[in-house]
Amino acid sequence: MKITLAAGLYPPEMGGPATYAAMLESELPDRGITINAVPFGWVRHYPKIIRHCVYAWKLWQASKDTNVIYALDPISVGLPALLISRLRRQPFVIRLGGDYAWEQGRVRFGVTDMLDDFLENKKDWPLPVKVLAWLQSFVVSRANRVVAPSKYLKGVIQKWGVQPDKIQVIYSALYPLEVTGLRDDLRVQLNYTNPTIVSVGRLVPWKGFRILIEVVAELRKDYPEISLVIVGDGNDKAVLEAQVAKNDLHSCVRFTGRLSKAALGATIRAADVFVLNTAYEGLAHQLIEVMDIGTPIVTTKAGGNPELITDGVNGFLVEYNNKLELKEAIARVLNHPESRERMTQSARLRSKEFNKSVVVTDIEAVLKELYAQSIA
Repeated sequence: MKITLAAGLYPPEMGGPATYAAMLESELPDRGITINAVPFGWVRHYPKIIRHCVYAWKLWQASKDTNVIYALDPISVGLPALLISRLRRQPFVIRLGGDYAWEQGRVRFGVTDMLDDFLENKKDWPLPVKVLAWLQSFVVSRANRVVAPSKYLKGVIQKWGVQPDKIQVIYSALYPLEVTGLRDDLRVQLNYTNPTIVSVGRLVPWKGFRILIEVVAELRKDYPEISLVIVGDGNDKAVLEAQVAKNDLHSCVRFTGRLSKAALGATIRAADVFVLNTAYEGLAHQLIEVMDIGTPIVTTKAGGNPELITDGVNGFLVEYNNKLELKEAIARVLNHPESRERMTQSARLRSKEFNKSVVVTDIEAVLKELYAQSIA
């Protein structure tokens, strides 16, 4: 069996979809499935529209002898993949990590609603967002199978008009961040001599970094030496740096940019608490990694987070951008170090449920079922 993989992000590019593509390439051949990946990065240097036409041609060439086309996003690679699957008369599978139209609306077209409200207020969408949402729904509804990484995201996809029996929930796999060295040694190496909060993600509005910075400013009243380390890059970096400067927080807030996996693992392991103040997650692969590392977690009730975190058991759940709840949850972690081991041990046990072999087995079953149907 041969699969053409239409990959929007692909190693050495960073991000969950790139990690997912690498997992398929490394694991499926051992199960009798050959992967022929076609990264969108091959054509990204072309002008818009032309790049998609060139990409479709590359997919056409790559899919000559394959049995299934598997796309990892709905527009950039999903639309060309749908076209080629129809021309080749091959089954088409798509995996979604989120709502592309909403994300683009937030970043580029002035949308301010959170995802759940956005889906209820279609009449207020700007025209470009309506076009993207229509394209997204058009592609996904025509797939033979849709893979969603959480029950929450399955519900979102159903609101696009996709039949629920087409959608299969397959959680993301745990790819552990390798951490060498003891936590105390790492804290010395990284100069974490005081209470340290770490947060990781794209610097975009819905990740809640602005409010987290304000929370740290308030926490300084009780923890004068507290610090915040923000890992990641994005469009909001200049805005966040200006906020830090305005509030004279240079001494306690640090932006690292992107880090290697080894450096990221060490940074998280050495922290006192990991905070993800997010308005939206399909399923946060970053949380699974932190659960495995063993750093206490404070995150929001948004998206698929409650499918990972049970409040008070393996982490704390708060409302998005609720400064009081964030402050209280962080303080609970800092004030009760004796409960750290209990909570992190529970988180580690939960992270083992996202074992790579289980996830790959589920993916294999989907692909082989469609392959069997195609040759019947």
